[in-house]
Amino acid sequence: MPNTKSAKKRQKQNLVRRARNKAVTSAVKTQLKKARAAVKAGDLTAGATESKLAQKKVDQAAAKGVVHRNAAARAKSRLSAALKKAKAAAAGK
Repeated sequence: MPNTKSAKKRQKQNLVRRARNKAVTSAVKTQLKKARAAVKAGDLTAGATESKLAQKKVDQAAAKGVVHRNAAARAKSRLSAALKKAKAAAAGK
């Protein structure tokens, strides 16, 4: 339990920020899962649109400091590589 007035305020701020960060992280993970599922299913048009949305969400999370910028770059890179691989496999058929 916080004893001082400032410690009480900090605890309250931390709870609010934690909830906000959790919501952003959850939204990013959900969007990444949607994009990966679309690519894995072979639906390239849906995969491209979901991938674009996922990259936007990841960038926003990194800008807010919820996700580290290197982790965001890694997620985007892996997603684009998977999409590129799926496109190459579809073109090869």
